[in-house]
Amino acid sequence: MDLQNTTEEISELYEHYHFVADKGQGLLRIDKYLISKIENASRNRIQNAAHAGNILVNNQVVKPNYKVKPNDMISIVLAYPPRDTEIYPENIPITIIYEDHDVLLVNKRPGMVVHPGHGNFTGTLMNALVFHFQIEEHNKNSDNRPYLVHRIDKDTSGILLVAKNELAQSKLAKQFFDHTIDRKYVALVWGNLVNDKGTISGFIGRDIRDRLMMRIYEEEEKGRHAVTHYKVLERFGYTTLVECILETGRTHQIRAHFKHIGHPLFNDQLYGGDEILKGTTFSRYKQFVHNCFKLLPRQALHAKSLGFIHPSSQQYIYFDSEYPEDLQSVIDKWRGYSVHNEERKMKNQD
Repeated sequence: MDLQNTTEEISELYEHYHFVADKGQGLLRIDKYLISKIENASRNRIQNAAHAGNILVNNQVVKPNYKVKPNDMISIVLAYPPRDTEIYPENIPITIIYEDHDVLLVNKRPGMVVHPGHGNFTGTLMNALVFHFQIEEHNKNSDNRPYLVHRIDKDTSGILLVAKNELAQSKLAKQFFDHTIDRKYVALVWGNLVNDKGTISGFIGRDIRDRLMMRIYEEEEKGRHAVTHYKVLERFGYTTLVECILETGRTHQIRAHFKHIGHPLFNDQLYGGDEILKGTTFSRYKQFVHNCFKLLPRQALHAKSLGFIHPSSQQYIYFDSEYPEDLQSVIDKWRGYSVHNEERKMKNQD
């Protein structure tokens, strides 16, 4: 008997399986072996994983015709599994910043759900992409369709990478699994961070009191390893603008990490950032903050840039984006408030 397969990582990005072949295992093509071990894994999906270099035997990449031998240690990274539900095309405006035969990058607006589900079956980015593929002239005779390789939250804006075929999806999924994708986010957080640079780490898992939230634990068995590096871009006294570099990509990672160190994202309702956490008790200040909340009715988080190895050309490509209007307007307001505050302090000293 083979050892029980263990799914080392299952997320919206990929699935990672590990197997050890039995001592009495007969010679068998690895694609057939894996189809028998992984539920709902088609031969095409397994072969795409192999062609992408996502199947390793004894830490070596193998082709789909490799013959499994006794005691082989086998691991495979599979891209985001296809959904059973059909996604209907909808004519929804989206901002495409790059597209070729293999990949497409979108600058997602805040408030847009990425994939149908959980009460959001229409109006999603995937609905818009299916429509886009149908009307594009070069896609009329193509089998191209959107394949997710990562997600960003509904109320987070910024760059999202989408594959246009299964092989590209498999290659990109491996880059996410290997943490070789370069991603930078910008966040406005409550409070004045002590250090100009820092790293937040821990094991992230569901909060036992609120399953919608993620929480940082010290115990490995309670969550998955998560690392966020940050750098202060600008200080506004009561809030701080930071750049975040993800070493790992976990659900709500940045939001949970900054909550964990006592600096929730500005207007992040789920993690407590929609209260006035720093500042004075003056009514004028309270009104200023509430005006900012109205301008930015979501967490202050933007996926600003993304870099990766192109699945076909094998060249590194990098994309950057501007801040969306709502975030930019609030940054400008805090910048103005901070300058006014400093001028008032200097006058009082005189």
